[in-house]
Amino acid sequence: MTISLTPLLSLIAGVLVLMMPRLLNYIVALYLIIIGLVGLFGANINITP
Repeated sequence: MTISLTPLLSLIAGVLVLMMPRLLNYIVALYLIIIGLVGLFGANINITP
């Protein structure tokens, strides 16, 4: 089972906005930065110990 990064980040951001609406600007900014980095470097990031 594989989970794509974009939908997972969207779900987390949505839950955080619902719980703490004042954090909306920071959440959107971080989300856009992360999606931009994933788009630039590709989604094939393997983190292995």
